[in-house]
Amino acid sequence: MLTVWHCTPGTVEEWISEVRTGMRYSASRALWPSERGLRIGVQRLDSRFAAYRDAVGLDPALEFHSLRRSYITHLIEDGHDPLFVQQQVGHDHASTTAIYTCVSSDFRTRSLRRVLDATIEAALRPGRTS
Repeated sequence: MLTVWHCTPGTVEEWISEVRTGMRYSASRALWPSERGLRIGVQRLDSRFAAYRDAVGLDPALEFHSLRRSYITHLIEDGHDPLFVQQQVGHDHASTTAIYTCVSSDFRTRSLRRVLDATIEAALRPGRTS
């Protein structure tokens, strides 16, 4: 997966060079090893996410997989090409990516405004052909 935000590579590099190296199983090939040296499993990620979510009082409907939906939504709202987003997350079909996309009402309003403005501008342009 490529990173698209400028802070991501530095954050991962800091994890690798400063945090992971001090871990008991730093010789493991896993980027995110568990306390036993194995890769962290999805079930563990889910349970830890739920514990943090509950501790800060977030909606119980939020789950670890919500981060994937957020990633896709942020890419779309930041203006990345939908095909790029689809390829980033490994979906075969754009319709699958669309299911994951939950854009904000502000984004929908801005998108509609751009289309309406372009349509009005084209209609008022001198020398137009109708």
